[in-house]
Amino acid sequence: MSAPKFTTLGCRLNAYETEAMKELSQHAGLDNLVVVNTCAVTAEAVRKSRQEIRRLRRDNPEARIVVTGCAAQTEPETFAQMAEVDTVLGNTEKMQPETWAGMAADFIGETEKVQVDDIMSVTETAGHLIDGFGTRSRAYVQVQNGCDHRCTFCIIPYGRGNSRSVPAGVVVDQIKRLVDKGYNEVVLTGVDLTSWGADLPATPKLGDLVMRILKLVPDLPRLRISSIDSIEVDDNLMQAIATEPRLMPHLHLSLQHGDDLILKRMARRHLRDDAIRFCEDAHRLRPEMTFGADIIAGFPTETETHFENSLKLVTDCNLTWLHVFPYSKRDGTPAARIPNQVNGNTIKSRAARLRTAGETQVARHLASQVGRSHQVLMENPHLGRTEQFTEVKFATPQTEGNIISARILGIDGSRLTA
Repeated sequence: MSAPKFTTLGCRLNAYETEAMKELSQHAGLDNLVVVNTCAVTAEAVRKSRQEIRRLRRDNPEARIVVTGCAAQTEPETFAQMAEVDTVLGNTEKMQPETWAGMAADFIGETEKVQVDDIMSVTETAGHLIDGFGTRSRAYVQVQNGCDHRCTFCIIPYGRGNSRSVPAGVVVDQIKRLVDKGYNEVVLTGVDLTSWGADLPATPKLGDLVMRILKLVPDLPRLRISSIDSIEVDDNLMQAIATEPRLMPHLHLSLQHGDDLILKRMARRHLRDDAIRFCEDAHRLRPEMTFGADIIAGFPTETETHFENSLKLVTDCNLTWLHVFPYSKRDGTPAARIPNQVNGNTIKSRAARLRTAGETQVARHLASQVGRSHQVLMENPHLGRTEQFTEVKFATPQTEGNIISARILGIDGSRLTA
C-alpha cells in the first residue's frame, strides 16, 4: 500500500484545498489513492486535466483515481465516462470529512461514482481550515469562495458557486495560529477576494478585514493580498495601502482587457479609465507598489484597435507581472455564442505580443531595483522574494523562512541577485 498522491492544476485556491484534502484523506486512513484537483478556467485546462488523469492511471494501475475540482464540478460526466476514473467529487464534497470517511468505509468501489451536488445551493465556505502550506515561509489563507458576477467568458462561478465569506474572527484566529507556528507572511486568497464580506452581518469590506488582521495580529510581519477586482476596492483598503507597511506593495489585478467596448462585452464592471485611475491612486499612496494583471487576448469581436488598447494598458497602468490568457471558448458561457470569434492564429500572435510587453516591463522593474535594499523573505536557502514579490537569488545560503535585509547587486534572467 502507498500513501495518497495528489495532483493540483490551476489556482492557489485549488492548491490550498489540495492540502485540506490531504489532511482529510489521512484522517480517514486512505491509501493507494490518487486525487486529481482539476481546473476549468480554459478549455485547455480541462484538456490538461484529462491528459494528467490518463498519465496517472498508467503510472498507478492499481490505485483508486478520484477526480475533483472545478472541471469535475462543471463537467462531471466528462470525467465519469473516462475508464481511468473511479470517483468524481464536486467542489463541495471534496471538502467534507464524511466524503473521505465514506470512501474509507467502502473502498472496493461500490460508492456512487459521481458525487457532485448543485454548487449554487451552497451558502457557506467549507469549515475545514489548514494551517498553511507550501514553503515554511509563506502561508495561504482562504477567506472567500465563489463569485456573484457573471463575466461572459467565465465558467468559474459554475464550478465555485456564489460568493461566500469566512467570518473575520475565524480568519484572525487562523492567522494567529500561523504566526505562532513561525510563518512570516500570510496571503489572503479567494475566487473574488474583493467581494469578501458582502454575505456577512453588517456587510464589511475587504479593507475592514485587512485592517482588523493587522491590528489584532501585531506579530504578523507581512500580509499579502492575492488577485483583486480594482473596481471593488474600498476606502479602508486604500488606507491600508497608504499607511500599513506590513501590507505588501504588490497587487494582482483582474483587468482582463484595455478596451471599453470589449470590457462591456465581457460584462466587466470597470472601464479602461477606472483601471488607470486605480493604479495611479495606489502608486501615489505607495510609490513602491507593483502590479500584476490578468489580460485576455483574442476575445470574440476583438479588432486590432481593441487589442492595441490592451497592449497600451500595460504601460498606462505600469503593469509588471502579466498573466496572459489566450481566449478559450467555454461551452455554456455567453461569449461562446458571440459571432465573430477571433482566428486562433491571431489569438496566439496577440498573446505573444502581450507577453513580450510584459517581459519588457519586468526588465524595466528589475533594472530599477539594482542598488536598492529590500527585506527579502527566504523561500529556500538560495531564493527569496522582495516586498513586491520579485524573486531574489542568493549565492550564499540563507535560512528558509527568515526575512533578511539584502542589497540588490544585479540581475540574473528574470530574477534579482543579492
